[in-house]
Amino acid sequence: MSDRIHIRGLRLVTRIGVPDEERVLPQSVSVDVSISLSRSFKGFDDRIEHTIDYFQVSQKLREVAARGERRLIETLAEDLAAVVVAFDGVCAVTLEVKKFILADCDHVSVEITRARERG
Repeated sequence: MSDRIHIRGLRLVTRIGVPDEERVLPQSVSVDVSISLSRSFKGFDDRIEHTIDYFQVSQKLREVAARGERRLIETLAEDLAAVVVAFDGVCAVTLEVKKFILADCDHVSVEITRARERG
């Protein structure tokens, strides 16, 4: 079992949607991120360089979401997960992207888990 860092309800601005007109203006999505670390919190000695800086992670996620446009939230989830697993000390990430598009429900979402490739 690994220790985890969670980022909940991170609002990202992106251009996303299947119809072209949906991608004309940026829209907000919400992302929940659960980062599994390659080592335990024990022994971190209260030093930021021993852990994952969640501020840096959130900034990278904002940058990726703002770049370009996508049709599917599945594609956005893959792009975001790739950024997180690239951080040193991350062994896996579970990420849920929520889109507020349907009038009769809170949101639609996709959830993926991706692990760092060994090699």
